[in-house]
Amino acid sequence: MRRASAVLLWCAVAVLAVLAFAALFPGVLATHDPLQTDVRAALQPPGAEHLFGTDQSGRDVYSRVVFGAGRSIGIGLLATAIALAAGLLVGALAGVAPRPVDTTLMRVNDVLSAFPEFLVALVVIAVLGPGPVNVAIAVTLAAVPVYVRLARVQTRVLRRAEHVEAARILGVPPVTAFLRHVAPGVLGSLSVLATIGIGSSILAAAGLSFLGLGPSEPTPEWGLMLAGGRNVLGQAWWIAVFPGIAITVTVIAATVVGRVLRARAEGRPA
Repeated sequence: MRRASAVLLWCAVAVLAVLAFAALFPGVLATHDPLQTDVRAALQPPGAEHLFGTDQSGRDVYSRVVFGAGRSIGIGLLATAIALAAGLLVGALAGVAPRPVDTTLMRVNDVLSAFPEFLVALVVIAVLGPGPVNVAIAVTLAAVPVYVRLARVQTRVLRRAEHVEAARILGVPPVTAFLRHVAPGVLGSLSVLATIGIGSSILAAAGLSFLGLGPSEPTPEWGLMLAGGRNVLGQAWWIAVFPGIAITVTVIAATVVGRVLRARAEGRPA
């Protein structure tokens, strides 16, 4: 790995570590109660008392960004984990099933893949209704097709590998051979893809919240904070800028780590 790439990777890992700490222990980093209002301190610019300034209700923006990490990153992780599991199950089934079943599953998957993920998420929200739980479901369903296709391809490749064929010759039951020798390899490939997918899921969830389809006020959530500051950008830019920076940094860091892992898995220089 080149020195510049290594530095970039470690910077990304450090950023993700800080974000993970903020998500797990927000009270350690926050300086104020994220829900406490103070009308007299409304729209104060960044300073010593309020590092990221205050919003229209006098709430500390820095503390809200810190507490928002848990909800925003949590939705992204949850959606990615469920999408990975669903993709592994459906993709592996398509990879070992008879041709009619494989064809049916992949045609449905192709239809979903034909639409942008965010559009699919919007359709799901339109059916289920707004709310944080439904946002997680929508982001999950939108991300599943990518994992299904990769899981199917990897299953078809690995089930014909020499060590799998040897296990069958030795009398290992097909299900046992699949669970021991095929599933771990498929899961490894999906895990690399999921590292990149976490950033996409966080971005999609923030976009839905920005449109008012996710958590409601006064919940500290990055997309919702962006929406709250868009109408006062000229007067109080910090309300929207700092949550936007948090989203951008998180997505970039996750993408950098994911691309490095993918390059290593494919045997390419990072």
